[in-house]
Amino acid sequence: MIKSRCAVGLGNGQFEIAETELGTPEQDEVIVRIKAAGLCHTDHDSLNWGKPIVMGHEGAGIVERVGEGVDSLNEGDKVILNWATPCMKCFQCQEGNQHICENNSPVTAGGNGYTPGHAHLEGTLWDGKPIERSFNIGTLSEYALVKSSACVKMDGDIPMASASIVSCGVMTGYGSVVNSAKMQAGTSAVVLGTGGVGLNVIQGCRISGASKIIAIDINEERLQMARQFGATHTIQATKEDKGLIQAADKVREMTEGRGADYAFECTAIPALGAAPLAMIRNAGTAVQVSGIEEEINIDMNLFEWDKVYINPLYGGCRPDIDFPKLMRLYQKGDLMLDDMITRTYPLDQLQEAFDDMLSGRNAKGVIVFD
Repeated sequence: MIKSRCAVGLGNGQFEIAETELGTPEQDEVIVRIKAAGLCHTDHDSLNWGKPIVMGHEGAGIVERVGEGVDSLNEGDKVILNWATPCMKCFQCQEGNQHICENNSPVTAGGNGYTPGHAHLEGTLWDGKPIERSFNIGTLSEYALVKSSACVKMDGDIPMASASIVSCGVMTGYGSVVNSAKMQAGTSAVVLGTGGVGLNVIQGCRISGASKIIAIDINEERLQMARQFGATHTIQATKEDKGLIQAADKVREMTEGRGADYAFECTAIPALGAAPLAMIRNAGTAVQVSGIEEEINIDMNLFEWDKVYINPLYGGCRPDIDFPKLMRLYQKGDLMLDDMITRTYPLDQLQEAFDDMLSGRNAKGVIVFD
């Protein structure tokens, strides 16, 4: 039995730093010693999921123990954890849509609950009772018991803190551009919202060869970050600009009067769900990256004419294919990961890390474990 300090979300908006006990990994399972765990708004949202969970869904670490039937990993391997574990057998996996696996996905298969992609539930105990792990992995913990399919081996020398943010925020932003929108080189793009995901959308646009990348935010400090990560133009919006219609007028002025080729919504604000449609040209592509899950009203005039609106999950991630690509881009110097991390925190400062994230002070905060 391994004892592990972790953050337990209580389901009522609160969390506590607690201790869990991890049992022996079973068939196709491993225990990973977590070295770093990235934070995003979903982790804060998980505080209100109505049940206790081991928090965290971004992370990197070292394989500590290996269960039976695991031949792809060995003790001591460095790994990035992936929350969308594919089964490789269902219809969607066979279609190449591993991120929306019909059997294992904690989003599409089982909501935010237990799915077959989860390591055996009794393997992690809190106060002597089984506890679920956020998105099947629970990375805000010194140790995590996970399916071997949740691990992607790291090649090369990447700092653990930098590696830890790949598995959600970086992948979602970059993948929404490259995998989902399939951006063409020499095109123009607008990015609405320059938080962690928005900055990685900007990186995806830059790496894809976009000739013009327009970042929009109400926070000037975040727009400065956007320029650092590849934005060629910025627009500081105001809260009074409902639907960002005035900002859309400025976008058209910057794009020969017709609008951008692509627009990416990264604000998670329901009132801005339709805003990317106002930013693009006829036959352009609007992408709703932030995962708005509320009813919104859309003026159908915004679709005129031949505009495409897509709502991808996790940037179409195929972990065994995309994570190595991202690591190679990092090693080449094209993908900025180290610069993405504004600050690191010990687990005991999780509340401070959440406060910094919610106030917009961080591009990305990371919890690090000794």
